[in-house]
Amino acid sequence: QVQLVESGGGLVQPGGSLRLSCVASGSISSINSMGWYRQAPGKQRELVAGITHKGDTTYADSVRGRFTCSRNNAKNVFDLQMDNLKPEDTAVYSCAAYDPQGAASWGQGTQVTVSS
Repeated sequence: QVQLVESGGGLVQPGGSLRLSCVASGSISSINSMGWYRQAPGKQRELVAGITHKGDTTYADSVRGRFTCSRNNAKNVFDLQMDNLKPEDTAVYSCAAYDPQGAASWGQGTQVTVSS
């Protein structure tokens, strides 16, 4: 089993930046791909960014060019750099880790609020 702990959320003004980190522990060797998701009040959870074990990345159209995800397998850390934040980026951001069969482990989430 994999345990995930997110950090780095907070309150930021529009146009600002935040960096989220997800630290994995437990059955690290079972992790294949990882993803950052977000859920805003009243909305469905959506994939923001994902990365495969090979380092291939994918981004939601709404964040492409502003968000960058990276993965440090040696340190078991999966980061999400968020730049030029907008009020519509406000949400709870959660990290997920998938094993080769597609089973997911989830972190508890971290709140990101973009407001002036």
